[in-house]
Amino acid sequence: MRVLVVNAGSSTLKLRVVDDHDTVVARADLPAVEQIPPADLARELDGLAPYDAVGHRVVHGGREFLQPVLVEGDVRDRIEALTPLAPLHQPRALAALDAVGQAVPGLPAVACFDTAFHATLPPEASVYAVPRDWREHLGVRRYGFHGLSHAYASRRAVELGADPRHVVVCHLGAGASLCAVREGRSVDTTMGFTPLEGLVMATRSGTVDPGAVLWLVTQAGLLPDEVTDALEHRSGLLGLAGTADMREVIARAGDGDGEAGLALGAYHHRLRSSIAAMVASLGGLDTLVFTGGVGENAPAVRAAAAGGLHHLGVAYDPEANASAVPDADITAPGSRARVLVIAAREDVEIARGVRQTVT
Repeated sequence: MRVLVVNAGSSTLKLRVVDDHDTVVARADLPAVEQIPPADLARELDGLAPYDAVGHRVVHGGREFLQPVLVEGDVRDRIEALTPLAPLHQPRALAALDAVGQAVPGLPAVACFDTAFHATLPPEASVYAVPRDWREHLGVRRYGFHGLSHAYASRRAVELGADPRHVVVCHLGAGASLCAVREGRSVDTTMGFTPLEGLVMATRSGTVDPGAVLWLVTQAGLLPDEVTDALEHRSGLLGLAGTADMREVIARAGDGDGEAGLALGAYHHRLRSSIAAMVASLGGLDTLVFTGGVGENAPAVRAAAAGGLHHLGVAYDPEANASAVPDADITAPGSRARVLVIAAREDVEIARGVRQTVT
């Protein structure tokens, strides 16, 4: 089965056709779906043919969608009802679902959710210590994100010979999160109710004391929308160093730039401490995986993370790390845990979900 994978972002619509061997046999990177005339989209999709089914990346499945689902009946409406939980992401996925469905009618369409992999979080890892009515009626809990990437990377690590019992996946890109995986199941993760929680990211703050957020609104006079915009789009590396580009941060820090050095230090501090937290949730560490744009392409970040985890039995090979191209093993001799660099392949995970759903 050849699967058309649709990934709708804020500025691009990424289309990939994945065959049975997980090879991308056709691709197109288009402007955001709302900027593409229907006739142009239909022409682009026709140029990518043939394919037998469509898989859509959807960020939020809430408490309802815990696995890929065929989009039929009222499924679209139920996905749309989750928009308040992901107001920036859900409308884009729905717009792409509608546009592609109109351009290539009749093909089975499957929604694959970034939150679904974390449905296996134990209650103690998913709960917030907040009032019962918030939890039960408002759905306030830790959902986790980047599940498609974490699922693929952890499975690929096992294919490369990793022990599946204690795997920590570091998805490091513009957005970043960690996942503790035991026997293919997510047992802890750094993102929570929203993708704001956890690590320092390109423009997102990561974890901030909720009391500070409340103070900004109730005492400093900022509007909720102002705070939301700042935490989502003007924080993280950008807020600390004035740039969201990790390559520039690393270069400037190496040249002695104080702001860049602080940004890189904060990034590494949060990354190392959070990896240790994931190890604690697992009760051990057999494999440490780096994936995503930064995880795959920034040897300095991998070195700072792995190099600060000697007490957990992690040792990496500096030469292998410096030249690593996914999928690579950068483990040093004598290390108790393997250290791997794995290409992010959400497209493969989506195609896998589609095949499991429609066959």
